[in-house]
Amino acid sequence: MLSKKPVGPQAAAVKYDVLTALGTYALSQSKGKQVLCLRLMTLITARYNWQRNELAVGQREIARMWGVEERTVKREMAKLRAMEWLIVKRQGARGRVTEYALSVDKLLKDTRSIWAAVGPDFEQRLEWQGAKPADTDAKVVPLQRQGRAVAAPEVDSSTEWGLARSLIYAEDPARFSSWIAALERGERVGRRLYLNAPSRFHAHYVATHLNDICLSAVKQVDGDVDEVIVLG
Repeated sequence: MLSKKPVGPQAAAVKYDVLTALGTYALSQSKGKQVLCLRLMTLITARYNWQRNELAVGQREIARMWGVEERTVKREMAKLRAMEWLIVKRQGARGRVTEYALSVDKLLKDTRSIWAAVGPDFEQRLEWQGAKPADTDAKVVPLQRQGRAVAAPEVDSSTEWGLARSLIYAEDPARFSSWIAALERGERVGRRLYLNAPSRFHAHYVATHLNDICLSAVKQVDGDVDEVIVLG
């Protein structure tokens, strides 16, 4: 596999390959995905530390760089985490920003379909370096829930819960499959979000054991949510 920390004699080539793959992939996507890719490319070129495999920059600075509000930064960074292109190395705390790592392997897998569009030399180089084709990475969790395999959720940014679900999956696919996948978004009343569970038992378990996880994921997307209530 490609090194997650491109250093040494080939470091510059690997960095350009990553940006080339990301840029070419973006141009084949919808406008929303294009903007997301461009924003990530800007962070990589401006603030990413390849030597340490680290992106440590505050939301306020990112907002200035992107020309958006901090609310948009929160949602876009959540999307990149849900896609597993960015991985949290250290969660932010008072006086310290969240530190991310760039998942080079995952990014290249997801952009595999456009390698040939760049040129045969590009495609052969990445294959030679060991990047896996996207179709070999099945997006199905090897865990059964009620007799069925549960697939990874699509990254849905249309609602706060749609994106929060993807964040929970990225952190713990087994927990997501067992308890979170079945939760459906209900009403949003002010700063309170309601989720609907398939049974009273399911609702009670999530409310008792997983409510903090659900609320944390939602707040990473929408800081206006103060409470998550699960109904069954």
